[in-house]
Amino acid sequence: DGCPWDRDQSADSLKHLFLEECYELVEAIEEGDVEKIAEELGDVLFHGASQIQIAEEQGDFSGADVFRQVIEKLVRRHPHVFGDAVVEDPEEAVPRWDQIKRQEMAGTDRSILDGVPKAMPAMGYAQAVQGRAARMGFDWDAYPGVLDKVVEELRELETAESDDAREMELGDLLFSMVNASRWMGIEAETALRRPTAGSTQGSRRLSAWPEAADSISSRCPSTRKKSCGRKPREAKSGEPFRGSSVSPASGS
Repeated sequence: DGCPWDRDQSADSLKHLFLEECYELVEAIEEGDVEKIAEELGDVLFHGASQIQIAEEQGDFSGADVFRQVIEKLVRRHPHVFGDAVVEDPEEAVPRWDQIKRQEMAGTDRSILDGVPKAMPAMGYAQAVQGRAARMGFDWDAYPGVLDKVVEELRELETAESDDAREMELGDLLFSMVNASRWMGIEAETALRRPTAGSTQGSRRLSAWPEAADSISSRCPSTRKKSCGRKPREAKSGEPFRGSSVSPASGS
């Protein structure tokens, strides 16, 4: 009869575990650990197979349905591979893909932006939306304008007077910084992971030297002492240390 726990699961109850396995795969890829990549790929594929099995048992769809749909989609959106169309380079392939997607959505109330999952992490979601909007023609003309927007949003944040206004302006600032990241060809989510990982490592090293944390706290501005310089076992993730250096948190 199989595992009682497995039998008790549903597509909904497994979704957070599925997402966790995807993040573990991303981490393995970023670390370049091929053995871990192979292991995590297996976990992701297992969860995909589990979702198919649950759907089949409920009579929703079969594994054959899943594979047929993805094959049909790939063939339809690659006429330069499976048809007579000609594409010279990757830059030409993306607009053609988007054009085909728009044709598929013609006559429906969906847009090309609807394909971006709202459950994505906010930074990745913002970059995906910006990228698709840019391919539809909604974008800055040149990079200097993108940077000017970042500076503009920073100034608006500095002058915001209420908590609600600061939250709004901070969101605008982050959105504009993600856009700058996109223009530079950098994944904002990946870029943010690097200092965050460094901060975690620095906090771990400091945990062996609690007196260093006390020293840092004594040098922090009084307005930040509640969150600055705490011993790592008490501190919030990422505060106040960055990288492996032992130094007061910056004004970031």
